[in-house]
Amino acid sequence: MTTIKEVAARYARVAVRNIDTEFPHATQQVVRWPGGASRPRELHPAFHGAYDWHSCVHMHWLAVRLLGDLPGEVNPEQIRDTLDRTLTKRAVEAEVAYLRSFPAFERPYGWAWAVALAAACERCPDPAARSWSAALRPLTHTIEELTLDWLDRAVAPVRHGVHTNTAFALALLHENGTALGRDRLAATIAKRAADWFGDDRDYPASWEPSGQDFLSPALCEADLMRRVLPAEQFPGWLTGFLPGLDGGRPLFTPAEVNDASDGHQAHLYGLNLSRAWQFRLLAGALPATDPRVGPLRESADRHLDASLPHVTGKGFVSDHWLATFAFLALTA
Repeated sequence: MTTIKEVAARYARVAVRNIDTEFPHATQQVVRWPGGASRPRELHPAFHGAYDWHSCVHMHWLAVRLLGDLPGEVNPEQIRDTLDRTLTKRAVEAEVAYLRSFPAFERPYGWAWAVALAAACERCPDPAARSWSAALRPLTHTIEELTLDWLDRAVAPVRHGVHTNTAFALALLHENGTALGRDRLAATIAKRAADWFGDDRDYPASWEPSGQDFLSPALCEADLMRRVLPAEQFPGWLTGFLPGLDGGRPLFTPAEVNDASDGHQAHLYGLNLSRAWQFRLLAGALPATDPRVGPLRESADRHLDASLPHVTGKGFVSDHWLATFAFLALTA
């Protein structure tokens, strides 16, 4: 089985290259007036690479995690030089201003990754991360405000398997908001999760995946509830939500990709990786004697084997984002 140590240097190079790649870029810009800024670097001085804003954010996260966790396996100076150019006070202030002008931009996926990046910088032992962490605090504060307002107004969660999946974002926001001491944010998420998902039963797992998922709605929901329920309550909730796991039945078969050049179909590479990550997290949340632990870990291994060879080398359509999910799966 591949380890993160074996791929750390390659993933770090991919992260740095992505952060510096301004084009091609999907700006997702709402044009309100003629003659406004349109170039990615002008719109987003911190996060203008990696094809889109959210991918650039989580490529920064990947670089910070590799620098902090495996400094001996990567080129620290290359990471420091790259992030010293992007995570500046002025650049992040421009990102904050943009979010305040367009408060639905990157909701909720990009928001969740931005808070995860801030938490990674806060934890990173490398001295260079101190300035990055300080620069990101206003962004975290803004995203907390936007998230609380959104959750106050939202009528229902989004349950499909791409960027707007509510449970995935809330899980990241809860974990990293807690790490950053954003207690009101974490408590609001926990309440919303209980309201929206607490009574869910008999999830139709056979309906997954749809043709461009990179997230499993079932596993995103289960992972969120793992985080917000008391530890003693989670195994019972999981039994009701995904019955049959205790019989050793594998939940999912790894997804296959027929056309790696199709960016939407290539999402399925990421689906296998996100499933592997969440299978491992769920297994770790159950008692060691629980009969579901073995099948969950075996499923994680199968899904990893299916997608790890495709994390890099399939072209920018995959290279600009997959390494983040591979890191999550390999370090869960």
